[in-house]
Amino acid sequence: MLGCFGLCSCAREVQRIPKGFLSLNQRDPALSGNGKKLALIVDQNGRPTVQLKDLRNGNIVPLRYLSRHQPHTSPSLSWSARYVAAITQRGNKRLGVIEDRLTGTVHKLLIPGNRIPIRLSLAPDGRQLAIQVADKGKWRVEIFDLSRKIDPDLPVGIRGAGS
Repeated sequence: MLGCFGLCSCAREVQRIPKGFLSLNQRDPALSGNGKKLALIVDQNGRPTVQLKDLRNGNIVPLRYLSRHQPHTSPSLSWSARYVAAITQRGNKRLGVIEDRLTGTVHKLLIPGNRIPIRLSLAPDGRQLAIQVADKGKWRVEIFDLSRKIDPDLPVGIRGAGS
């Protein structure tokens, strides 16, 4: 009951993005940790595609790897949206991918066995990834440690433990 009250009490303070800013037919929104970028799935030529938008100016931010290899589902962003994660499909195999927009590197997460990735969530610093998988009719969540593959995406002025 208190949760509803708290949400309702700030309803007058919520600002909506102008309608012309975002197109129709969108799903799976994901905000960057700093609130400056928005990833969502849009239909592009009939294929679900990750689109990254800069909320400050409304521009679409280009993605090198994720501009191909559709369909996409379940986008997730790191703190500054340096890392854009999503589930994509290569042939009959679904896999998690993380695009590093700074270096152009793509990290592919092949899930061993017959587990099928359903949804994912990237930690704000980009160094861990939670993936919901379907395995023999059951759903599980697995956590992947990416700390040896990915530099942390931290707020400006914060240094990682290894820095």
